Amino acid sequence: MTALSPSDWVLAAIAALGIGMSKAGLPGISLLHVLLMARVLPARESTGVILPLLILADLFAVSAYWRHARWRYVLAPLAPALGGIALGAWLMPRIPDGAFAPVIGWIVLGLGFIQLGRRHRPAWFEHFPHSRPFAWAIGILSGLATMLANAAGPIMGLYLLACGLPKWAFVGTAALFFMIVNLVKVPFSAGLGLINTPSLHLNLWLAPCVVAGLFLGRAIVQRLPQRRFEEIVLIFSLAVAVHLILRG
Repeated sequence: MTALSPSDWVLAAIAALGIGMSKAGLPGISLLHVLLMARVLPARESTGVILPLLILADLFAVSAYWRHARWRYVLAPLAPALGGIALGAWLMPRIPDGAFAPVIGWIVLGLGFIQLGRRHRPAWFEHFPHSRPFAWAIGILSGLATMLANAAGPIMGLYLLACGLPKWAFVGTAALFFMIVNLVKVPFSAGLGLINTPSLHLNLWLAPCVVAGLFLGRAIVQRLPQRRFEEIVLIFSLAVAVHLILRG
């Protein structure tokens, strides 16, 4: 693994803090750890470092929020998400680093406009987000995005907003969904050589930052009313979309 300079360690610590905050209910912040880790390490290598940190954050988040989870919205996109992970693992060695980023960006942007439509024309979108085809599309896209770029947070976040979940149900459902998805990714990432002894050693050093981010994110989310929470998720997610599109 690439040796880290002092400035790299600072960026990695901030990225780990962002992972914890995103799992506490601020999914748009997931852009932070993707961008910073990609500056510290090569893009593919960074995904192997990020995944165990995501799982650590998932375990803490599920232990805190599982009672709020809505199983319907966990299970509806889960099977297609597993298929998306398998497809992403097959594609990863076959496409250039970052080639999928603009696609994820356009997907997130489209979901953002659906959420805007739901807020301003709720009657038009009353049934659409709850339909099986929409859940399957979200699942496949989330599986691909999480395997190729660890960037499924905004996709799932906007899906749960479109379904009208209250704040804590949103957090609990997202935590449970991603814990399952990220655990499924482990054998694929290990098989691709992305998780190894040096990457796990780095994870040990960064784990306290993840835990600190969870507490910081929870403190922020607790103080947000529902509408402001939705606005922040939407704004962060659209910022992610624009960045991913421009990066391509």
